[in-house]
Formats: sequence, C-alpha cells, structure tokens
Amino acid sequence: MTLKYNGKTKDVFDLGDGKYLLKFKDDATVGEDGKIDPGGNQVGAVIEGMGNSNLRLAVYFFEKIEKAGIKTQYISSDIKNNTMTVKQAVSFGYGIEVICRFKAVGSFIRRYGKYIKDGENLAAFVEITLKDDERNDPPITKEGLEALNILKHGEYEKLVSLTKNISQLIKDEFAQKGIELYDIKLEFGKAGDEILLIDEISGGSLRAFKDGKQIAPLELEKLMLS
Repeated sequence: MTLKYNGKTKDVFDLGDGKYLLKFKDDATVGEDGKIDPGGNQVGAVIEGMGNSNLRLAVYFFEKIEKAGIKTQYISSDIKNNTMTVKQAVSFGYGIEVICRFKAVGSFIRRYGKYIKDGENLAAFVEITLKDDERNDPPITKEGLEALNILKHGEYEKLVSLTKNISQLIKDEFAQKGIELYDIKLEFGKAGDEILLIDEISGGSLRAFKDGKQIAPLELEKLMLS
C-alpha cells in the first residue's frame, strides 16, 4: 500500500490491485470567513470525530445510490478505522466538481447576489467548477470543458443528469428527517468508459438546514443515522 495523494480531508492509498483506500481525517475546509464551508479551499478546523462521521454518512448514501442503479466507486468500508475501499477511477482533467443548487447560498450568492436574494429557490441548478485552489475553483461552461479536452462530447449532459438524479435522491432522504438540502458538491471519475460517482457525500460536501438553521456536519450524521 502506497500513499498516492494527501488531501484536505482524506488521504488516498493505492492498494496495488485496482483499488484505492481512502482514509478519512478529522480536518474540515473553511471559507474566507473562517467558518466551515463545503466550497472552501483551506483546512481551517480539526473536529474530533469528523472523519468517522463523514465516512458513516458517505457509506449510507453510496449504498442508497448503488441500490438506485447509479454506479459509484464504492466497494466496502471499515468504520472503526475510518477507511473506505473504492475502485480506481481517473479524474476529468485535474479534477472537476459538479454542484447542484436548490437554494442560492455560498459562492453562488457571492457571485450573483446582484440578481438573486440569499436563500432564494433554485430549480436544481447544476454548475461545474475546476478543482484549482490557486484560481479559486473557477466555474466553467460546457464549451470550455470540451475545448480544454476535459470532457468528451456527450459527457457534460451525462454528468448533469447524474448529478440531478443523485442530488434529488439525497434531498428526498433528508426530507424524511425534516432536513432541507440547500446545495451539494459531487465528484465523478471514469473507470474505462464508465462514469462513476467518486469521493464522498458527507456534511463536509453539502449544506443542509433544519428549522431555518444550518446543520453542522457532525450533527447531520447523527440526525440522519439515529
């Protein structure tokens, strides 16, 4: 087993058999205001139990998504040791993030606040950003993704469709607990020609609210899995 990548919230190890091992950490990303932000590019908080909580929620949703017939890289997990075994997948370019927004919050309102009010409804609006901390994860269009050979013809539409289906599934799961999903960040990769959902789904990659208040990542896992 060799370390392949040291990430903000996970370390990735190559198991040498076509599989990776993801080791979840207690680190959390924050925005410019220092608060926990799924769109943040800096690790600004270490929260005891965060890695285990994120893993538990990720496993819960990956299994739900697989059951719905959507392919993911998930294979198995070791909750005690904060690890997940996954299929190897190749990123699109240097990595992209696909965001589904049901409410105008976060970076969306910072960019477009002149045209929409904070918290206003969005109809599962999907946008793609490049994973590029140095350039603050710039949004990119379909034409840009294809011009830069990050996506092939037809893959943009596939990603948008998958993102809407996955996000709606998660939104419906939350609704059963009286929780409202505001937005969520997903990542995808390819195994051969097959597009897979990769990375994680956790309180660190989405914003969820209950009774008008944002739910902290650790509390979200407890609410969902209790």
